[in-house]
Amino acid sequence: MGMNNGLHPKLKTPEEIKIMAEGGVKLRRVKNALAKAVKAGVSSLDIENLAKKLIAEEGAEGSFDKVPGYRWLTCISVNEQLVHGIPKKETVFKDGDVVSVDVGIYYKGFHTDTSTTVGINLTPDSSKFLEIGRRALNAAIAEVKPGRHIFDISEAIQDIIEGAGYSPIRALVGHGVGRELHEEPQIPCFVPRASGRGEQIVPGMALAIEVMYAKGGSEVGLLPDGWTIAMRDGKISALFEETVAVTPRGHQVLT
Repeated sequence: MGMNNGLHPKLKTPEEIKIMAEGGVKLRRVKNALAKAVKAGVSSLDIENLAKKLIAEEGAEGSFDKVPGYRWLTCISVNEQLVHGIPKKETVFKDGDVVSVDVGIYYKGFHTDTSTTVGINLTPDSSKFLEIGRRALNAAIAEVKPGRHIFDISEAIQDIIEGAGYSPIRALVGHGVGRELHEEPQIPCFVPRASGRGEQIVPGMALAIEVMYAKGGSEVGLLPDGWTIAMRDGKISALFEETVAVTPRGHQVLT
């Protein structure tokens, strides 16, 4: 879930990272099962209901329904919808759709957060669009190591997304994660102008690194449901996100 309420970073102990890693394994299983279930004829509410079942089976709770005013466990956004799409039975997937599934769990006092975007019988052009996002996320994660800076992550995302002719989103950010779903630091998908390299990356940070980008421009707007954020130009968008812990020697992908 790509928002930030400005809580300050809380460095995690190795024991806390271990708990988050346990939660991350559970969340990865849930995400993979949800992604596999996205097919033509399935509704976004079907995916939500499956998430409810799977999270309970993992012995965890949802994270997103702990956000004030939001009562679902997933955000499912289709095509020009970027993030925070509300699951609905009316939203039935069809061939050519690009579907983003964002899900988080709360386990033993800690949140983990992840998302992926899957396509249904896509054109080669749209398949390439998603491949670029996966590549950008991998490049971003490779920057996570002590001594690097937050905007090194941002630069890796921006370089790959813009290099492919797409637009990184500027209105939303990745974020720290842990006891709260949204903690500092904010992790933009682009390097803000003239602002140094950002905060230094240190062991004990847990970061929800989120690649958010679009085929057209980067301008977004809020839909009338009060949650769904969509591209103003109607072009397709996508997101890929993992929770990553900073270790003394580098990083560990938790989800």
